[in-house]
Order: sequence, then structure tokens, then C-alpha cells
Amino acid sequence: MKTVLMVAEKPSLAQSIAKILSRGNMSSRKGLNGACSVHEYTGSFIGQSAHFKMTSVCGHVMTLDFIGKYNSWDKVDPAELFSKAPTEKKEANPKLTMVKFLQVEGRGCDCIVLWLDCDKEGENICFEVLDAVVPVMNKPRSTERTIYRAKFSSITDTDICNAMNHLGEPNRNEALSVDARQELDLRIGCAFTRFQTKYFQGKYGNLDSSLISFGPCQTPTLGFCVERHDKIQSFKPETYWVLQAKVNPEKDSSLTLDWDRVRVFDREIAQMFLNITKMAKEAKVESVSKKEKVKQRPLALNTVEMLRVASAALGMGPQHAMQIAERLYTQGYISYPRTETTHYPENFDLKGCLRQQANNPYWAETVKALLSEGINRPRKGHDAGDHPPITPMRAATEAELGGDGWRLYEYITRHFIATVSADCKYLQTTISFSIGPERFTCIGKLVTSPGFTEIMPWHSIPLEESLPHCEKGDLFPVGEIKLLEKQTSPPDYLTEAELITLMEKHGIGTDASIPVHINNICQRNYVTVESGRRLKPTNLGIVLVHGYYKIDAELVLPTIRSAVEKQLNLIALGKANYHQVLEHTLDIFKRKFHYFVDSIAGMDELMEVSFSPLAATGKPLSRCGKCHRFMKYIQAKPSRLHCSHCDDTYSLPQNGTIKLYKELRCPLDDFELVLWSSGSRGKSYPLCPYCYNHPPFRDMKKGMGCNECTHPTCQHSLSMLGIGQCVECENGVLVLDSTSGPKWKMACNKCNVIVHFFENAHKVRVSPETCDLCDAALVDVDFNKAKSPLPGDETQHLGCVFCDPVFQDLVELKHAAMRHPMHRGGQGKRQGRGRGKGRRPGGRLNPKKPKDKMAALAAYFV
Repeated sequence: MKTVLMVAEKPSLAQSIAKILSRGNMSSRKGLNGACSVHEYTGSFIGQSAHFKMTSVCGHVMTLDFIGKYNSWDKVDPAELFSKAPTEKKEANPKLTMVKFLQVEGRGCDCIVLWLDCDKEGENICFEVLDAVVPVMNKPRSTERTIYRAKFSSITDTDICNAMNHLGEPNRNEALSVDARQELDLRIGCAFTRFQTKYFQGKYGNLDSSLISFGPCQTPTLGFCVERHDKIQSFKPETYWVLQAKVNPEKDSSLTLDWDRVRVFDREIAQMFLNITKMAKEAKVESVSKKEKVKQRPLALNTVEMLRVASAALGMGPQHAMQIAERLYTQGYISYPRTETTHYPENFDLKGCLRQQANNPYWAETVKALLSEGINRPRKGHDAGDHPPITPMRAATEAELGGDGWRLYEYITRHFIATVSADCKYLQTTISFSIGPERFTCIGKLVTSPGFTEIMPWHSIPLEESLPHCEKGDLFPVGEIKLLEKQTSPPDYLTEAELITLMEKHGIGTDASIPVHINNICQRNYVTVESGRRLKPTNLGIVLVHGYYKIDAELVLPTIRSAVEKQLNLIALGKANYHQVLEHTLDIFKRKFHYFVDSIAGMDELMEVSFSPLAATGKPLSRCGKCHRFMKYIQAKPSRLHCSHCDDTYSLPQNGTIKLYKELRCPLDDFELVLWSSGSRGKSYPLCPYCYNHPPFRDMKKGMGCNECTHPTCQHSLSMLGIGQCVECENGVLVLDSTSGPKWKMACNKCNVIVHFFENAHKVRVSPETCDLCDAALVDVDFNKAKSPLPGDETQHLGCVFCDPVFQDLVELKHAAMRHPMHRGGQGKRQGRGRGKGRRPGGRLNPKKPKDKMAALAAYFV
């Protein structure tokens, strides 16, 4: 019996697909990485009985990055990133050990069926999975086919079974186009980002952005927002005048007429027209025309239109809307939400999808009427050859989906019903009047057949006052004629919906990446989202775009990225060579980069006007070890210390508070220590600003505080305050927080584990002695006599935090309330106490200080 491995893109999809194919008759178990399950069942595969193993990945298995040294901002010239710097594929999420998991499940399998999402990213993940699994699969006979690709657009029984019966092959060209985009974005983005971040953060203190990033798609996206801002700023309002007339067809009614000239910009001419028309007492009907007009039903729904409506009508950001749509898809409520197509294939079961909606109280009547009277074929839209338009695949209730999930599902369903409904028909009556020599018009609309506007009421024709019945030559008394003075108004800031339209029109990003680019410019503090989801550029965003325009407009204009997107699409279609496109594009941007670096003074002139130099920002905090003058603490992102005398800047840990640490100094460089804290419920540790940026020992990395410093004698170091190995993560050491009394705690120096102990103790010290059982450092605790929890009124005790029975009830493990993204810890594998193992630097079995002076010196002079 053959063994067939099947891989989906997400665990929930794997479960749904396995349930459908096994008809619910399957056994499930957790995979070795804990995140993915394996569903097993027996069935037939290409006419033979087979054992199926259905599992999944969690998005991309691999990610592209530079090799080791090229990830250092300090050691590498950004220009090298265009060609010299080698890249490698690394595991996207090492914690998931996805490659190992796939190899364990794939070992001994005969065939593999790939159920990844059917878009370019999905094809790319197909080959990531194959690279991991094929080497451990059973070797096939010479011509035997072992790799299959399932093509599907929704998680329904029909679609999944149909995909299983018509298996194809993965598309290497589409996967290569994704590889090309990843490499271009990595090399171009990193080179520009590193250069401009280092250049400007070394000069200005109030940029308020931790990263001044550049992206081939992100920057043109910001460009659209700033272009609109510039139009608003340069707008000069003009005064104009409008003639408004009212006629009284009957005693109690009046009709407002629109002037055929619309408006004039000269006051005297407007006054002349007013004087002429005021002489006439009656308005004469010159013509009456009636036309039957049609408001077309919408085209079928694609991703871009869904994101536009979500932002404009539902108030959801594109990123949030896309996440909800993906959730609805994986739960089987809608078809695949990433599609450029607005045309249903001829064989699409429209009636079947409509029948699913026949019992929903919101639209049951409309649906039943359509089913009995017959549906209209949807309008012919654009067929991009990817997936059918976004369609509801099964009925749902508000209680099932809740909140935003229901609101998006309701819109998708209403849109689908509208596409198979009739067009809206209305009668438009236009009456043309003359008052003296001037012409005026009045238009009225009367709905004759509401069509799709019944299900999409926001598209309905507004109710208007009915026009009087009249014929050519009729005369009506003029009620009043007046001159209205108005002003032209500037355009408003771009809404997300308008920005999405511009990005689609200019070919910036794909339906999948558009939400990401918009989210990025918000995250980087280049734009803020105002009411009505309008995007208002910040000072930093405006200066950057103006700087690009000044140096090289093509960096911000959509033209060059649009051309690159076309080349990437040609790779996907097999019409362009992957290596040639990559080489050609990188060569263009390398030249642009060198020109940008040489001309950076042009952008700097704009920065000088808007931002303050480092020396003029921040407040004095701690003393520099070189000149012994106070350094200034700059709180704006990224927070850092700057010594204006030495002209040096020292980066600090982010997302916490920094204060002076008792005016204590580092024994190595004489810098005053500062204390970083993530709040009362979080962790805190002291650090030396110089050592944090220039690690003093070989076993330390940049960005380590005193709680990771291996200095053998400093009273703040890991060597003196480390207690034992962390109970959750592999490499962390629990270090006493000597500032935390009387609510004493020790915290892991790698993850966010915190151990609270010995509350109200007078003193807690780490002893040089170690525990015989677990090798953790012993702790010497001193209580006040009145509050001592120790037996027999004792006030002092020396023991192991983990093993000593006296300390059993005085120790409590928690997770820190961290705001710091660098401190994402384990997910709580063990709650409560764990055994400390080893002590201090990485749990090495060398707990004691070096005995002689020479050994001590050798330990910390590199």
C-alpha cells in the first residue's frame, strides 16, 4: 500500500480538507513541532489503495536573508548588499522546526500532494516543502510520477473532491517570480534603509521613527499620500458665483433650478446676469425629455474591490480586512480571497451558491424570488486566470461569525446576490427652462425597477421631489432669483480606498501585498490614519518624499516599480529569464543608490528645516565615560543617549523607561549605568551604555545589559547575580533584580519569565556557594523580625530557590508584561517551579570566581 503525504498551508485548512476527503473517518495526532497536526486515513489514490497523511505548514517554511556578517549594520557598506552579499534561505520560524517536522512525516512516503493556496506565494511554498520532503521520500521507479498539485478555490466538498480528481503539477515559474521579488525587496530595501537610517538618526533627535525604511513598493505608496498633501498645501481657493432660481409650479410648492452656465468667476458679470434674469417674472418651459436609464449591477468581487469597500464603508483597514477574509476562507464560508478576477467561469455553479443563502432572514425573500424567476448571468468582467471572484460558499449567521467577521461576510454575500440580480432601471425627466435669455434645468428620477439596489440599498437612486407635469411652452411664476457666493475647496487627504485604487492603477504591489504596504507606511510613522480612514502624511513622510523628488524622482514615482512588476509577471508566465531580470533590476538600483548617497545633502537640507539636531534634543541623564560630561537622553524613537562633546550616540533597549542607576559606574569604561524597565509588572536591568553598544567580551553580543555581562567581579554582572538556568527557555539564566525590593524577583535574561520571591525581605543576596542537587547559586535572604515567614522566628536563611523546602511557598513563577519585542519568551511549557540547572553564563559548570588575580584579568581582557 502506498503512503501519500498531503500538505496544506495552514493547520485549520489541513483539518477541513482531510475531513472532506476521508468523509470524517480519520485519526488525528499532534506533530512534533506542536503547531501542526497530522490527520491519517485510508482511501484510494489513482486507482490504488493508499494510506494518506494530511498535514500542513504555517505559511512560508523558509525566508530569504543575508548570511551572517552581512546582517551587521556596522561592519558592512550598504552598497555591497546589491551584489557582493550572498543570501541564504533560513527557516522562517525556527521555533516551529518546520523542516524537521516535514522530514519526519515525509520519510518513507511514496507520493506527495501539495494543497497550498493557489496563488504565486502558494506555488513558492510548494517548492519549499518539496526541498524539505523529496530527499527523504522513497525513491521512485524511473518514470513514476510522485509530485502532485491540487488546484482549488474554496473549501467545499465539491471543490476539494474535484481538485483531488484532477491533480496537476506545481508551477516552477510562478515560484521563481516570488523568489525574484523577495530578493529584489531584500537587497534594495535593506541597502537604502540602512544608509538613510544611520545617516539621519546620527544627526537628528526627534524623527520619532525607529527605522527610516525604504521599499520599492512602500515608497511609491507613501508618494501618493504626499502628492495629495502637496496639492492641498498649494491650493489657493477662488471665489465664484452661482445663479439660483426657484419657480412656483403651484401655490404651495417651489422647484429649485440649476443654472446651465454652472458658475462664473467674475462678480460683475454674475451681477449682470442676475439683473437680466430679475427682469423676467415668468419661467418658460423650453423642453421636456424623458429617458429610461440603467444603473448596472456590480461586477463580481475581487480582492482590491473588497479592500476598498471594507475601508470606505465598513471602516476596516486593508490589513485587518484581509486577515478576516482569510479566516472566513479557512473556515469554509467564502471562496479564496486573493483574486484579480471579476468574471465567473461558464461552469461556475451560481445557483448552488445562491441556494445556500435562501434561509437567511436578511435576504431570504430576494434570493427566493431570484431562484423562482431565474437569475441573470453576471456581467462579463476581467479574467486574470487565477481564482473565481470572491463568493459566499455556505450560509452563516451573525452569532457564528460575530463583529467584523459578519460585517465582511454580509457585504460579500450581498455583493454576490447583486451580481446575479437585475440592473436598476429608472426614468430620468429633464425640464429645460428659460428665464429671460438665461437657461436653467431641473432633473428628476423615478425608479421603475429597483433590481440589485434592493439587496445593496446604499446604491439605490435617492428619492427626490416629483417634478410637476408640464409641456413645452408652459409658463411658471418665478419665486426668487439670487446670487450665491462660494469658494473652490481643496481636495481632501487620500482615503485608504482611494490609495488602493491608485496602487492598482499604477501596478504597485499585488492584491496580496497592497494591504502590507499601506500598513507599513502607518507603522513607520510616515502617515497617520485620520477620521474617515484618511491618510495624512507626517513631517517625516513629507520630508522623505520631497527629498527623493529632489535627488531622484524615480525612487518615489510608480513608473519604475510598475515596470519591475511587469518583468516579474513575465517570469511567472515563463517569458522572461529569472537571473536576467534580477541582474538588470539590481544594476539599475545599484546605480541609483550610489547617486543617492552622493546627493544625500539635498535631502539633508530639507531635514534640517523640519527636525532638531541631536545636540539640541533630549535631557541630560548620565555621564560619558570618556569626557565625564552629561550625555543627553533622547526619548523619541529610537530612544538613545548622545554625548555632544564626543559626538557619540549610544543606542538603548526600546519600549521601556530609562533612568539613572544610583550614579554607579561601569568598572571597565567609567560610564554611568542606566536602568531599563518595562514597568512594575515587567522586568528591569541595569546596563552600561558603552558595553551595550561595544561588547567587552567575546561571549557577548551587541545589545546585552549587565544581566548578560560575564565580567567576573562587577557587582551588577551575570557572574555575581545569576542564580540558575531559566525554567522555560534553553539558553536563559535567571538573574536577581537587585532593584526590585521589597517585592523581590529574578528574571530570565533571554525570555520573559519572572520569578517573584521573598516578598518584604529586608535583603536578598546571591551567594558564591552552589546547590549540591541542581548546581544553582544559593540565595541568602534576610527578613525583618516582624514580617519573617521563616520557621521558628528566624530572620535569615541560606538556601536554593529551587530545592530548599523552607523556600517552597515563597517562590512564584510569572510571565513579564513585556512591551519589548526582543523579549518574546516561551509559551509557558511549565507553570510553577522548575529545577535550576547550572549557574550563570549559559549554565556553565564554573560557578565560582577565578581564584587568582591573573585568571581574573585574563577572563575579561579580550
